[in-house]
Amino acid sequence: CGVQNSDGFQLATDSSGWPNLGLDVSAVTTEDLPAGSPVLWVPNEMILSSSRAYQEILQLYGPGVLEPAEKLLHSLNASSQLRHYYLMLKILVEYEKGTDSPWYPWLNSLPRYYSNAASMTSFCYKCLPPLVASLAMKERANLNHLSTAKRVPFLSQETKGIAELWKWAFQIVYTRSFEPNGGSGGGGDGADDDNAADENSWTTTGTDLLITPMADCFNHGAESDIIIQHDEEGNCVVQTIRDVPAGSQLRMQYADPTNPSFLFARYGFLDESSPATFCKIIIPHVSKELRDMGYEHNRMLFYADSGEASQEVWDVLLYQLLSSNNVSKRRELYKAHMEQDYDTKQRLHQQYFPETSAKLLQHIDGFLEQLDALSDKAVGRDIKDHPRLPLILRHNEFVRAAFLAVRARYFE
Repeated sequence: CGVQNSDGFQLATDSSGWPNLGLDVSAVTTEDLPAGSPVLWVPNEMILSSSRAYQEILQLYGPGVLEPAEKLLHSLNASSQLRHYYLMLKILVEYEKGTDSPWYPWLNSLPRYYSNAASMTSFCYKCLPPLVASLAMKERANLNHLSTAKRVPFLSQETKGIAELWKWAFQIVYTRSFEPNGGSGGGGDGADDDNAADENSWTTTGTDLLITPMADCFNHGAESDIIIQHDEEGNCVVQTIRDVPAGSQLRMQYADPTNPSFLFARYGFLDESSPATFCKIIIPHVSKELRDMGYEHNRMLFYADSGEASQEVWDVLLYQLLSSNNVSKRRELYKAHMEQDYDTKQRLHQQYFPETSAKLLQHIDGFLEQLDALSDKAVGRDIKDHPRLPLILRHNEFVRAAFLAVRARYFE
């Protein structure tokens, strides 16, 4: 197939994790790799591309062949998922070819079991905290939308009738596709708009979505060891960006490492190396001023190791407090923030620290109680019926540990 790799590149398997229903395959190096070392080269013709899949389908089956399915997705407000849909169709077309497909060995090696949100039961969602639950339901909505759009004449009735097959194709696309610049194809920040700039169809933004066999085996890391680029011919070129010792996994960032909730919902793993997590202060209607003050999921952070709350947490809490009892002081705070008047901001923080700290403690204790109630729902449930529950409980404990660390730093 033309794939080339360095002598130190190797695929390793690990079956030690729960649930042991498949192997975790990851890229490792068997020898020291200095920064700038070539790791992997994948030829353009082996890369699955949403734009190329779209063009191939039109060329093979006619210019109007996708219109019924596309109209359906438009009616479901799922136009932003068209890139993923074209890749799903490509996966299913190659699946039907069996051993005649050049991608058969790769497709045959892919996992059948997933732990992400799209694979969870309805009950699982009831055990998730609000943010990750909303992300999880968004993933399930994406699955439902794309699995409904089966109005394509070039797939067999048998293929169109196997729901698990469509779900498998969905999982491949959503967990293994990235944009050419290495960005997640699914809105890696987990924000309310799910990173709309990334989620628009390539047909309107010109942004392609790629799945690169072999290069899809790099696991996530809070810090990347490698960079994935594409040369002028569209070939995938991977090289190290730091010194990587022998025996180490070669990792890349799937998305913002300070948002383990998105990583959990999209990819189905708990990133316990994440340095921080969103503080879970959910504001239904976020104004421009609040965003200016720092209200973003990747800025409103609780740090697990130090127990520190980011400055944005304190700024937003003070802004909310003043919004309810002293509008003139709120305006003074906002003006100081926008003009980088540190002294005025510090004076206001010191003046209202008892109130803002009480507000933070109330939030922490309330959320910890909520976590307990969510985890208690899992007691007595059969893991055979809900095999992702243990991972969900681990996620809840991870969040709990971060909240307890912040509580201990400021209030004990």
